[in-house]
Amino acid sequence: MVRGDAVVTSRWPSSHTFQFSNRKFQRLEPPPSCSKQSTRIRSNREKKHSCVFRFARTEASRWISARCILVRMLELDCGLEFFTDFAPDFFAAMPARPGIFLLETRGAGAQPYLARTADIRRAAERLLGATEVASKQLNLREVTTRIRYRVTGSKFEQNLAFYQNARLYFSSRYRELMRLRPPAMLKVNLRNAYPRCYVTRRIRGDEGFYFGPFSSRRSAEEFSESFLDLFKTRRCQIKIRRDPAYPGCVYSEMKMCLAPCFAGCTQQEYDVEIGRVLESLETTGVALAEQLAQERAAASDQLDFERAAALHKRLDKVTAVLRGMPDLARRIEELDLVILQRSAEPQTIAVFPVRAGMLEEPLFLRFAEISSEPRSVEAILKDALEPGWNEVASAAAASGRARKRDQEESETVVSERNLRVRYGLRATSPDLHDHLALLTRWFYSKPREGEILFRDKVWPYRRMLRACSRLLAGPHQAQSAPHPQQ
Repeated sequence: MVRGDAVVTSRWPSSHTFQFSNRKFQRLEPPPSCSKQSTRIRSNREKKHSCVFRFARTEASRWISARCILVRMLELDCGLEFFTDFAPDFFAAMPARPGIFLLETRGAGAQPYLARTADIRRAAERLLGATEVASKQLNLREVTTRIRYRVTGSKFEQNLAFYQNARLYFSSRYRELMRLRPPAMLKVNLRNAYPRCYVTRRIRGDEGFYFGPFSSRRSAEEFSESFLDLFKTRRCQIKIRRDPAYPGCVYSEMKMCLAPCFAGCTQQEYDVEIGRVLESLETTGVALAEQLAQERAAASDQLDFERAAALHKRLDKVTAVLRGMPDLARRIEELDLVILQRSAEPQTIAVFPVRAGMLEEPLFLRFAEISSEPRSVEAILKDALEPGWNEVASAAAASGRARKRDQEESETVVSERNLRVRYGLRATSPDLHDHLALLTRWFYSKPREGEILFRDKVWPYRRMLRACSRLLAGPHQAQSAPHPQQ
């Protein structure tokens, strides 16, 4: 096995290198004769892929290899020069596996052709093969000079690689190519004197509270309607003027709103109620359910059985509402998780970390090589997800942040300023909408491939290892395996 770096001839700087572990590299030059081309193609059939990149080794590549990490950009790591005279041998050298590919075309200002496919060889034959006279099928045989491609092991990796390359080559219309649309979120606008909860697709650093993502706007609205029935916050879109002569709305008539529109409550009372909404969403309903359970137990101890029965009925209603909350829906700052997928390389698992809704640098666990390393898989995962976890300084800083967070959470939220300080989103990345759209598309797809594990105060490393073993065992063995929480 040959290991090293491939320096890609593209828009990236010359110092940008990409490391691969299970491929051999060879420079393929345009052959002077058909016999030489056929001989070289036959020799390359024994390889997994044929690449047109230069081979090099640096200290950086050895460091990356030791950490089992690739760069964030999922590059088109393999390719072949295309000549119409040698098309049969060219198609035979292409892998019949799923992935993405890019057809480079000749001519000044000509744009490349980028696409996803379940079979790279079949797609190349369709686009570059000889066409019939009366065919209306797209054919790029006469204008293509080279094909570059990447074999992917999962649908998620394929979509992510396609997104990154589409954004690189088609920066102005990559969202249209992928049909990316920002997912539906719940937002509480904390800059308003009397905040309300509503559905939106726009996330901004405006000190608002964002919760989601949901599969569609309809599902977000359905959950919002049932969830807000548990509280008495306003749902109207009018400007609150606190006019006692205002007639109010149907929610105030049914005692389902504190009615700040006609001064039915004070500013402090409404802030306390909206604080209960935010706390319930932040804890995915756990805080509200625990509060009702404690009140029910206290009422039973005081022999107030009527109140205990009413609280039990309300708890059942809360449980039914929370049952409709999707697992992916979290406070956007706390949307931390890992996605595990099988890689195109044998005995390899691709780990895609997500922090605050943003996809980070993927980690490739090559179990065939890790078995000979002194570090365990758990240590490799910790180095990637918690850099510096074994350093004293980082531990002290983490404990300091935890004490500060506990101190902030122990304070009573009674004013608008405290709500904005505790729950407000102050800054966002311009790529957040795209990353959430990719994550939402994969999570709500049926069937969904791979595993997803959420961070609950700490990363679940043991569950990650069990999920890796299920993915490596295959679908048949994984069906008989126990649930990771059992």
